[in-house]
Amino acid sequence: MYKYKFICLVLLILAITTDSAFAQNGDTIKVKKLDEVNVSTNLFRNSISRLEPISGTYLINGKKNEVISISNIDANIPEKTGRQLFAKVPGVFVYDMEGGNQLNIATRGLDPHRGWEFNLRKDGIITNSDMYAYPASHYSTPMESVDRVELIRGTGSLQYGAQFGGMLNYVSKQGDTSRPISLESVNTVGSYNLLSTYNAISGKVKKVKYYAYYAKRNRDGYRQNEHTDYDAQGICVTISPTKKLTLRLDWARSNYLYKIPGPLSDVMFAQNPRQATRNRNYFNPTINIPSLTVNYDITESTKLQLISSAVLGQRKSVLFDKPATINDTINLTTLQYNNRQVDIDRFNSYTQELRLLKQYKIGSLKNSISAGVQIMNNNLHRTQLGKGTTGVDYDLTLVDPVWGRDINFKTNNVALFAENSFSLLHNLFINAGIRFEKGESKMSGKITYYPENDIPVSIKHNYLLVGGNFSYKPKPTIEIYGGIAQTYRPMLFKDIVPSSTFEKVNPTIKDANGYNLEIGCRGKQNFLQWDVTAFLLKYNNRFGTLALTDAVGNFYTYRTNIGNSITKGVELFLQANFSTHKNVQLIFFTSTSFMDGKYNTGMLKIGNVNAELKGKKIESVPNVITRNGITYQYKKLSVTSLLSYTSQTYADPINTKVPNATGSVGIVPSYFLVDLNFSYRVSKNIEFKGSFNNLLDGSYFTKRPLFYPGPGIWPSDGRSFNISSIVKL
Repeated sequence: MYKYKFICLVLLILAITTDSAFAQNGDTIKVKKLDEVNVSTNLFRNSISRLEPISGTYLINGKKNEVISISNIDANIPEKTGRQLFAKVPGVFVYDMEGGNQLNIATRGLDPHRGWEFNLRKDGIITNSDMYAYPASHYSTPMESVDRVELIRGTGSLQYGAQFGGMLNYVSKQGDTSRPISLESVNTVGSYNLLSTYNAISGKVKKVKYYAYYAKRNRDGYRQNEHTDYDAQGICVTISPTKKLTLRLDWARSNYLYKIPGPLSDVMFAQNPRQATRNRNYFNPTINIPSLTVNYDITESTKLQLISSAVLGQRKSVLFDKPATINDTINLTTLQYNNRQVDIDRFNSYTQELRLLKQYKIGSLKNSISAGVQIMNNNLHRTQLGKGTTGVDYDLTLVDPVWGRDINFKTNNVALFAENSFSLLHNLFINAGIRFEKGESKMSGKITYYPENDIPVSIKHNYLLVGGNFSYKPKPTIEIYGGIAQTYRPMLFKDIVPSSTFEKVNPTIKDANGYNLEIGCRGKQNFLQWDVTAFLLKYNNRFGTLALTDAVGNFYTYRTNIGNSITKGVELFLQANFSTHKNVQLIFFTSTSFMDGKYNTGMLKIGNVNAELKGKKIESVPNVITRNGITYQYKKLSVTSLLSYTSQTYADPINTKVPNATGSVGIVPSYFLVDLNFSYRVSKNIEFKGSFNNLLDGSYFTKRPLFYPGPGIWPSDGRSFNISSIVKL
């Protein structure tokens, strides 16, 4: 202890004398701006923190946010186990499916499907495939390439754009910039024939920094007939021609082929959750994300950022797309399998974003304003219902060249935004913001079973959104915060495509809109760290279908806005750190949310009649999600035990309790899971990490989907193990 105090004293004296020397010599001293350096120790590694009040060109004051340090957590990183990665973020609901190819997560009672309720970004670059047609992220970043994950909840939406869930930003590693070349290799083996490798090269040569990686993963999967072939590449080059100007060129790509084992009914799941109902179904998204980011520090108090990026790629699938109760067997008439269905989505999404941050003073108090413009031009070209082959391999060949659906969904949208942070006192800030969006999405094309003149649909996105936040710090380590912000969610492409001639789409269908409201308290005191938040999320114009009849009494299904909902709840994070010995630390934490999500208005088609939704629980909204852990750290060893519980949910808005024959509706039972993860740092260059997932081998599932990857039960993984070696040179 005395040694560290002495070192700190010497550093303090050096800092004071150095500062005096600069003061005496004035402009004759050259100042060199150094790269950011991350300092870590073997002991007391903190895995959760908060963003600074000003982060880049974003104002974070008064907004609920979390920062997860990936290198400091004990978790199953190669397979992206969501409940472990986000263990300390209360309220994260995870769809455990697809064997780690995607992170399916959401907060505050929203839909976790491919994270499409978030504004998803990588290093500030949007990765949602198409924000206005299909906002799911088909891009799958290797978690080994991520340094930290930043999550800002929905009250920040005025600055980053539409989506109720908030902004989820994956910040990439920068590598070692202290030398021209450095290497990193992460290699993993595990259950179900898991083989994974991640290799990166980085360095700095004069004014140029670079980071490049290649990732590859193969895995058979927990279930029969399940397999994944995954690869990803990325390269980033950062050039700093002057102290004020930085240019960053980035390209990232991910590609995986997933052999889908098919849905199960409740009877099948009870018999054997590992069985498969399909052997010929495949899913293959290939996504490229090129970008250019320009950062210019005009003055010490003024920053300008320009981002030009794109999401380019395809989402491809070949499926025998039937319920679990229909077997995929040889047709006795043809002595072959039945033809499969081929679907291909082609993404062409372009974004230009200009942001300005200005800090200024009124009297002695500092204020800040963030403003900018965002322009999006997207074109989703969807070809579906293609008649595929009768084979068993991955094959997109059509035996009939005519697509059942060949349609485009084009969007042009411009958004202007501004938010100002006012300092009323040295410890009290008030934010006020506004966002104006103007754009339009247009659908056109051909559907073989539908009258051509009835296809065109146009949805206008004209919104004036407002919001505000506050931050009050009674002590430097304690903050009371809160805010409200309006937001909206564009209507999804899939929801306005009629599935038969008996369906019609409301020509005046609207985007969903509403607001996020939150108030909380967070801070640190002695050994305790906490963040407690109460929230309310209002979601209007939810989409669904109604049963109607026309003027002559003919029945038809009407796709339209069917009702509104409210989700309210409490999010609690509590962590206690205890040092029982100079080399030992115990960390106890709980990350718990209590939610109540219900429809307050609405009607929905059930069979040939409409059912009342008022008072029904929102599907996939657990009343309780709690994750509780203990971390034991001794010198270079860290071991974390995680206990997770998620209460039961309903699969449909009508709250069907008794499952149907296919398993597509009914209760999703509660589940309790135990995970054990460890890491051991041999030296600064070598580290080992391991995971025991679902240690008690519980059989559970998290979703009964109605659409992809097929209606029915999708079992989550049972017990598994993996171990990784990390070498840095």
